[in-house]
Amino acid sequence: MNFYKDVLPFTAMVAIECTNVGVNVLFKAATVKGLSYYAFIAYSFAISTLFLLLPLPFVFRCSRGLPPLNLSIIFTIFLLGVIGFIAQVCGYRGLEYTSPTLASALSTLIPAFTFVLAIIFRMEKVTLRSSSTQAKIWGSLVSILGALVVVLYKGPIVLSISSTQPSLTLDSPMTSTSQMNWILGGSLLAIEFLLVPIWYIIQTNVMKQYPAEFVVVFLYNLSGTLVSAPVCLLLEANLSAWKINQDITLIAIIYSGFFCTGLSSLVHTWGLHLKGPVYISIFKPLSIAIAAALSAIFLGDSLFFGTVVGAVILSFGFYAVVWGKAKEEELSEEFDIRPPSSSVSPLLQSYKKKDNGEITYNDC
Repeated sequence: MNFYKDVLPFTAMVAIECTNVGVNVLFKAATVKGLSYYAFIAYSFAISTLFLLLPLPFVFRCSRGLPPLNLSIIFTIFLLGVIGFIAQVCGYRGLEYTSPTLASALSTLIPAFTFVLAIIFRMEKVTLRSSSTQAKIWGSLVSILGALVVVLYKGPIVLSISSTQPSLTLDSPMTSTSQMNWILGGSLLAIEFLLVPIWYIIQTNVMKQYPAEFVVVFLYNLSGTLVSAPVCLLLEANLSAWKINQDITLIAIIYSGFFCTGLSSLVHTWGLHLKGPVYISIFKPLSIAIAAALSAIFLGDSLFFGTVVGAVILSFGFYAVVWGKAKEEELSEEFDIRPPSSSVSPLLQSYKKKDNGEITYNDC
């Protein structure tokens, strides 16, 4: 197993999903303190841009062989910034109405959307009789099944952590207003998880034209900052909402800017360049189990038996997809390194040379 192509991407994707769920949990806790999600998005883009700006001169100095940036690439990256901004607005607004666990559960839409778009844009090879293709398809379906188990089946409580803080997941009986907010929030989250695969597909094409992850992610975050700052100021006219208090609000903004908008975008872009969009998207359902665990620990939610069962099913789905991708890459490498002699006629291959230099002929 290749460490750089197999172990490192897998470890990085799992770690990033943990940090992304952590952002959702922190944001949900910060909204209780009165944090405006418009200010949160603008601050996150600005902090990530500053974070990526500091080492940028060193990156340019060490990467003098980069292709020149043309207007087409710059416009495409700016489009990525617009898509990323709209996705975050829908995501955080939907999260404000719902819960981190539901947001992670609906993220199972991402692998399905990504797989369909990758097939349409011919980024994924589909051979129904191939074991690798079958593993990817069945693995994606099993992962979605595991996510649905988490959402639809609770079962008995496995772990209950007492907390003095009120639960942020709407487990209490809902009024008609809260039910409408829950549906609206879920719809906004679904829009976000439709935009994310589009972002993956466009970003993959950008990396083919300009294979410099750090520069592309910096320009993406700069575009997001230029778009989000005036729009969020227009949508959130109350200047007091932009005040950052030295509590969970400050922690959530710094954490989101550094880990989610900055580091997460960088790792995802590197993974898209290395593995493709389907491999990256299949890790999204993993966030369900992570969100349930973090919500149980930090928000006082109970851990249910259905969550455990769903996590086990998810692990089988992950293994199938990862195995399918590894098998596909293995077959591709074997095809690339196949010796030219394989195309030579059997008559010319009917002899072999011994170590002592003597030539012996094989029976045809």
